Amino acid sequence: MGRSSAVWDPNLDDDRYRNPVVYADYSDPDVVRVGEDFFMTASSFNAVPALPILHSRDLVNWRLINHAVEELPPAFDRPQHGNGVWAPSFNYHDGTFYIFYGDPDRGVYVTKTDDPRGEWSDLHLVHEAEGWIDTAPFWDDDGDAYLVHAFAKSRAGINSVLHVAPMAEDATHLTGESREVFDGHDDHPTIEGPKFYKRDGDYYIFAPAGGVSDGWQTVLRSEDIYGPYEDRVVLAQGDTDINGPHQGAWVDTPSGEDWFVHFQEKDPYGRIVHLQPMSWEDGWPVIGRDEDGDGTGEPVETHEKPDVAADDLPVMVPQTSDEFESARLGLQWQWHGNPQYGWHSLTHRPDALRLFPQAMDEAENLWTVPNLLLQKFPAPSFTATTAIKCELDEGAGHGGLLVMGEEYAYLSVRRTAEGAELVQGRNTAPVDGEPDEAVERVPLQSPSAQLRATVEDGGRVQFAYATGDGDFEQVGEPFQAQQGRWIGAKIGLFAVRPDGAEATDGYCDFDSFRIE
Repeated sequence: MGRSSAVWDPNLDDDRYRNPVVYADYSDPDVVRVGEDFFMTASSFNAVPALPILHSRDLVNWRLINHAVEELPPAFDRPQHGNGVWAPSFNYHDGTFYIFYGDPDRGVYVTKTDDPRGEWSDLHLVHEAEGWIDTAPFWDDDGDAYLVHAFAKSRAGINSVLHVAPMAEDATHLTGESREVFDGHDDHPTIEGPKFYKRDGDYYIFAPAGGVSDGWQTVLRSEDIYGPYEDRVVLAQGDTDINGPHQGAWVDTPSGEDWFVHFQEKDPYGRIVHLQPMSWEDGWPVIGRDEDGDGTGEPVETHEKPDVAADDLPVMVPQTSDEFESARLGLQWQWHGNPQYGWHSLTHRPDALRLFPQAMDEAENLWTVPNLLLQKFPAPSFTATTAIKCELDEGAGHGGLLVMGEEYAYLSVRRTAEGAELVQGRNTAPVDGEPDEAVERVPLQSPSAQLRATVEDGGRVQFAYATGDGDFEQVGEPFQAQQGRWIGAKIGLFAVRPDGAEATDGYCDFDSFRIE
């Protein structure tokens, strides 16, 4: 297999791989196999487009191919940090792909298609409810359909229990009451994220417990779909550095191997994706490495790759860099709220992205601004570089390179009465409505520059800039990237104008965005 210039490559020599297979925030991953193709989706919360679709032929190399949802309900026209699309499930039944997810404030949604690379159906509200989360369907051998789900205590007042409800076979609505099938308060607190399976006549619910950072993977087993269920911890951190290994998907290969895809919480990097070998002993799955034979595995750092028919597969990772040569934004980009016409253009100037500064609508800072164009951190260390030119009137806004989380920092270009200037800004309490702080200002000969953010292992960020053919110079103070609300830090581009500033024909052009 050829090597890659990607900032994170999970491929090792001798047909082995290393974890994580995706060093990016694809939270709560679920995977489905159809033939020789594997498809994965993940939580996207308030980011739009929502429900990313990734494709792989070997469970190691993944590439973004689509999003299932182009627009969320109208409430997401403004950012709702941490709300929206929680813990989706990916299923294939009778020729149709389904993705279910629970919105903790609205209920259970489904979208479906016969081609995951193509158009998905409009979101359909299967069941209106407050606090229902982590929903997953199951179609039994006799055609009967069911839905398993957990609860968000912040909305429902309860958690640590799992319920199952009967569902119409066409997945349009529930046909009966939701019934409790497992109480995890004593041994599996905060049990959530369930996935439903059947093997050799027994029903299995795979469900993480114990919390995102310190938890474990639980599996429940019963001869009856409504229980009672036996329980066992099948994957835990043990003596490894891979904390909280849980919340994912059991998937098999055409050759009959079993694998488990899950996430690990890594603070500013979000919930990154791991791949574990899986086997069965006495009717229970064993995930990872179980050297003492007690049935509870530990995560592997490296392992032989899955046995798949495809040979000499290219190295693939989710997309990052963008030269803006296409008529559409790359699949790696997401807005912080439902996008609106007029925010951007890829046609006004060839091979450039044009952002039109949008009014901040009484926002004190960028926390409640929807027109932030961002993507996930793709590796423990990397640089992001863009070339910008802002044609803006004095006081008509600014645009630039942004690292966004519950704290944020940026490098932006604006025009003042004295001319163009570069500003390294930051905000350590945006959720409290605090205004941005200008850490450093640099006069510019013209409103154009190359902007760079260098991210060190651990998430420490240093901004730099260059003009003309000059070298990059550091600017401002180092900034420690912070995770967002249930998500990792993001990096990307923005252009805004102050609330009340008159709309003009101003814009910021970005010639490229390169991750190295």
